[in-house]
Amino acid sequence: MSRTAASLRVEGRVQGVGYRWWAVGEAQRLGLSGWARNRRDGSVEILAIGAADAISALEDACAEGPPAARVASVRRAPAEDDGSQGFRQRETV
Repeated sequence: MSRTAASLRVEGRVQGVGYRWWAVGEAQRLGLSGWARNRRDGSVEILAIGAADAISALEDACAEGPPAARVASVRRAPAEDDGSQGFRQRETV
């Protein structure tokens, strides 16, 4: 299977509302590898690796987020596959 990688930057009320935990579950459900982490600027950064259609589905889901979140924007950019296996949370940067 060919792996595609994309970086998603999610802005809005996305910290302190379980967004990373939720994103990990969504990515795992879609069969993606990668990670999600909070950024000090208040955004959430996601590296999604896997099938292009699954990454697009995650991007769409991220625009909604979990119930307590209020997503203002999701920006997508190409990324390098860092070799991640599975999907997990990472430390804030």
